[in-house]
Parts: sequence; C-alpha cells; structure tokens
Amino acid sequence: MNLGITSENLKAFESAFDADRANQVAMNAVVNNGIHNSSRNSRALQDNPYVFSVSLKQGKITNQKESGRCWMFAALNVMRFKAMHDLNVKTFELSQAYPLFYDKLEKSNYFLNSVLETLDEPVGGRLISYLLQMPVNDGGQWDMFCNLVKKYGVVPISAYPETNLSSATREMNIYLTEKLREDACILRKHHAQGAKMEELQSLRTQMMEEIYRFLCICLGKPPKTFDFEYQDKEDGFHRDCGLTPHAFFEKYIHMNLDDYVSLINAPTADKPYSRSYTVKFLGNVKEGKKVRYLNLEIGELKKAAIAQMQDGNPVWFGCDVGKRSDRESGVMDLDTFRLEELLNTTFTMNKAERLDYGQSLMTHAMVFQGVNLDKNGAPNRWRVENSWGKEAGTEGYYVMTDRWFDEYIYQVVVNKKYLSDEQIQAYESEPIELEPWDPMGSLAHVR
Repeated sequence: MNLGITSENLKAFESAFDADRANQVAMNAVVNNGIHNSSRNSRALQDNPYVFSVSLKQGKITNQKESGRCWMFAALNVMRFKAMHDLNVKTFELSQAYPLFYDKLEKSNYFLNSVLETLDEPVGGRLISYLLQMPVNDGGQWDMFCNLVKKYGVVPISAYPETNLSSATREMNIYLTEKLREDACILRKHHAQGAKMEELQSLRTQMMEEIYRFLCICLGKPPKTFDFEYQDKEDGFHRDCGLTPHAFFEKYIHMNLDDYVSLINAPTADKPYSRSYTVKFLGNVKEGKKVRYLNLEIGELKKAAIAQMQDGNPVWFGCDVGKRSDRESGVMDLDTFRLEELLNTTFTMNKAERLDYGQSLMTHAMVFQGVNLDKNGAPNRWRVENSWGKEAGTEGYYVMTDRWFDEYIYQVVVNKKYLSDEQIQAYESEPIELEPWDPMGSLAHVR
C-alpha cells in the first residue's frame, strides 16, 4: 500500500475542489483578505448588544501593551475597583510594573530551586526539558499574584510607573532566560562534580544577586516607601506620606486574599468534579501558597460569578481568548466567524477533547464587570473588561456570549462566601497533583 500522496491523489483532490464553485469564491476571499476578515459574521455585534442588566462602573481602561501581564492587570483591576469608589475618584490605577519586578525575581528563584530539586533527572528527560523551556515568562495565575501581594504589597502607578521594558518585555525575557539556563547548567555541573547541597544553595544565592541587579537595571528599583497624592471628584486634594507597599494595601485595598478561591471547569475524564487540584513545579514565591483549584461544572462557575457581581464586585477569570474572538469588535461568540461555511469543513471536538488534544487551554485573564440576565434570570451575555487599551472592542470592553463561556472559560476567582459548605470543604481537601505540562498548569500570558 502506497502511504504517500500520489499524482492520482492530487488529481482527484483538484477535481473535487474545482467541482464546487464555493471553493473558488472562498479561495479568492481568503487569499486577498485572510480567514477572519473573510468569515467575520456581520450580525455578531447586532446579535449581542452592549447592554447588561448588571453592569459595574470601572475607571479608565488599562493597557498591558507588549507584555504578557494580563493576569496582573486583571487582578489589579479587581483591586482598584473598590479603592476607586472608596476614594471617590473618577479613575485610579495601581502599578503593574511593581509586581512584574518581584514576579521575575521570585520566578527566577523558583526555577533555580526547581533545578536543585531535580539534579538527578536526565537533562534530556521530559521534566528538565519542560523546566528549561520557559524558566521565566510574563504569564501567571491568581494564586501566584496573591503570593506577590502578601509578600511585597502593592503601590499606585505614580509610585512605580511603567518603563520601556515593563511595557515591552521581550528583550528582558530573552536575556533573563539565557542567564537562568546558564545558571541551571552551572548548578548541574557542580552537582556532577560532587558539590554538596549547601554549596549549591550558596551558589544559587549569588546567582539571585545577579538576577536582582539585572532587574533593577531593566525596570528600576522598586520603592520601599512613597507618598500617595490624589484629587477626588470634587477636586479635593489628599496626601498620605511615608507609606510602605504593605501599608498602602492594608489601608486602601484592604482585601482579604485568603477569602478568594479559584474555580475551574475541566470536564476531562482524569479530573473528577468537586475535587481540588494543584500542579507540580508551578509557582513563583517558593515559600508561598501553592496554586489550588476546585473543579466544578460550568454552571457553578456562572452562579458564583453572577452572585459576586450582583453584590457589586467584579470577577477575575481565565479563558482561551484567541478562540472565536474578534479583537476589533470585541465580540466573543461561537458564531463570530463563519469558519465552517467559508472553509467547507466542520470542527467537532468538545471542550474535554480540545483540552486532551492540545487544542485549547487558558491563555488570557480578564475581568467580568457585568452580565445580562434574561427574564428567567439566566445569563445570555457577559461584560468583559480587557487590558488591551481602549482601541480593542468597545472602548476596551468585550461582550461574551453565554455559549462562548461554556466552551472557553476555564477559571473564575470568587469569594468563598458564594460557595456551599461542601464546595469549600472540597477546595480545602488535599489536592490532587497534576503534571507540570497538564493544560490546567497553563499561565495567562496573551498580549
């Protein structure tokens, strides 16, 4: 049996293509305009009006620019919401460069410790290859952000503003990655030569001093104290002097991070519902809290998110933003693009199959700032605050259909008061450990 593509195969393929006039029309459209521009559903925005029965009022839209800090921006957008209203200001922004500095520092340390924990693993094995693939990047998870805040606090953007490399992290990441891979090589060489763990840990500390210097040069030294000045809506001037990042968080954000729980929807056979999960070698602050999820049916994620917004609080969430989503119009709907009609094919995998076969995973974090409930109280579309500037979507906001939520939402973070006692107990139970490459170990990072 011939396993290659024969000339007879090609002739048959061409004949079948030419026999359908729609193929010629589609080819001309896509060759000149691309797939999305040729398949965009003209009714998508009409069918999903930007009107919501529950809608929260946020400050000016933020912009992560050329960085993968969506998870930080989303978390800080949740945090600034209450502070903005408490301070009675028109808008308010927390520094996104500040957690970036310490995330890079902590991830570097986490990576070097992971290297020391796996010294006897073969360098060509799957685990070491995975660890070396991206020793430090911009992506992250909610629990990782909480670890940063607990250890380092937060600051207003005026105390630690954006820099060239915080807004465009590629250059910094390239050289930081090169240095960390070199450090891993050095540590493993010393181990092979018989160095004791105490010597290796001392060497790690020296390496971290170099990483700290690198980050200061790239991003500037983060503040230890600062003065906070602002004007309220009535033009009243306020000044608070000598604040530390922790004191600022306690006074102006005063959010109990331990009350918030990550709910995921992973309907794969290997992850039973109502169980807690964690991921091996996933984290930033070595001594911090491990990433932990509670896996629930999708309806439970919606129920908790709606309850939190009805109480006047936004919701951090993670999704696969690149699937059936139009950056220009801001519509996230399964029919945003009429791909099957244009390409004369079908896409039939369900959510579990897409996870199992690497077709989908969480890539981006944003914030729910509203939802539209129909006459029966069921959601049909969701108001989404993004961090790509006001040019994307409707002044920076997206509209997500409930059908899209079902297929591409993987995580929401809510206060545990919106969970049942049984769900809280399940979350707090000993978590099942997932492998580092499990799709639930993905980091929100899309820019």
